[in-house]
Amino acid sequence: MDVCCFNRPFDDQAHEKIRIESEAVLAILNRCLNDWKLIGSEVIDYELSKIPEDERRMGAKILAKISRKNIIIDHSIKRRASEMERFGLKAVDALYVACAEGSDDVMLTTDDEIVRKVKANRKHIKIRVENPLNWLMEVIKDGS
Repeated sequence: MDVCCFNRPFDDQAHEKIRIESEAVLAILNRCLNDWKLIGSEVIDYELSKIPEDERRMGAKILAKISRKNIIIDHSIKRRASEMERFGLKAVDALYVACAEGSDDVMLTTDDEIVRKVKANRKHIKIRVENPLNWLMEVIKDGS
């Protein structure tokens, strides 16, 4: 998950899309407490530290603590992120995706632009990137 996901439960819940995505994020995090594995990264730590509102930052940090592993950004991740910037990803988004590639599973984000850009370049990017709601619905449908 990226910081967009950790922030989603603290966004304005009056918008139906935001409310439903918030519920999906919380359901996924709940499963990560028991049987799924949430992986964090230095990118997440950095972005969490930049959240200006104290209450939101503290809440998002609490959710992120569910992570069981933390990816450290090394030279190969920085190099890979630079390659991904050529596909139109912003620098920080490219770092998220580069860190996630080592997990061989899925990266979740509520940022539709990241999802769109990764899908448009799926031949060159080795990790699946999905919206948490869409991914959770797929997992439930498949019975996982």
